[in-house]
Amino acid sequence: MRLTFYGVRGSIPTPGAEYIKYGGNTACVHIELNDGNDIIIDAGTGIRTLGQKLAAKEGDIHLLLTHNHWDHIQGFPFFTPIYQPQRNIFITPGQTTLAEHDNILRQMSGSYFPVPFHSLPSAISLDAKPDNLRQWHIGEAKIQRQKINHPGGGSAYCITADGSKVVYITDNELYPPYKKSTDFLDWMEFARDADLVIHDAQYMLADMPGKAGWGHSVAEEAVKLTMACRAKRLALYSHDHTRTDDNIAAVEAHCQELVGIAQADLELFAAAEGMSIAL
Repeated sequence: MRLTFYGVRGSIPTPGAEYIKYGGNTACVHIELNDGNDIIIDAGTGIRTLGQKLAAKEGDIHLLLTHNHWDHIQGFPFFTPIYQPQRNIFITPGQTTLAEHDNILRQMSGSYFPVPFHSLPSAISLDAKPDNLRQWHIGEAKIQRQKINHPGGGSAYCITADGSKVVYITDNELYPPYKKSTDFLDWMEFARDADLVIHDAQYMLADMPGKAGWGHSVAEEAVKLTMACRAKRLALYSHDHTRTDDNIAAVEAHCQELVGIAQADLELFAAAEGMSIAL
């Protein structure tokens, strides 16, 4: 499989000269399987650029949503394949507290957007899984999910295919001040021996306790989790919208220092738009 980051920012897009290296688009990751299937995780503003690529390619598109907050769905109305006649697009909503599975479509209604979703020529299917379903397949890929610790709920995903395991855990507070949906030990099991963990690292310990309960992890805790589950690589993700390129580079350097102190066999990097990884 090949994984490409199209949006790595949290909360809101951040254009500007200070945000060029890592990018300012919100959450979107593309996974192209060896069997030809295309899996997208989240539909933030980064999905617009991805759509230009996929419009030139035939085949079904599978979109896995973590949850319905704006930064994870706001790029969908600008996703070119939804305007292609009879293009099959399957959308799996996250395990949100409110079962508003069609929110990604309803943002294209009323006064929000000029093109109503019911006029789209593509064949869009909402594939809401039963809440207790933890595993299914897309082509040769095994898909697993786990509930995230985030206001309003949602899902993290584990994709195992082509001999590799990728785990995507964003908008997840590992130690929230509210009741957890998933405990640290359960996250360890979920991500155990992953080839790549993509984890929320929006905050730092220095940001706490002021942002406790906001539904995001601190980078240091993401490092701790990834070392504990013996993953090979960690991509720091969901960069805070206030962090410039220099700020994110400093977060990355700090986390690499922690890995060095622990003498862990872990490759760590800050995710950046356009970064592509063969797994």
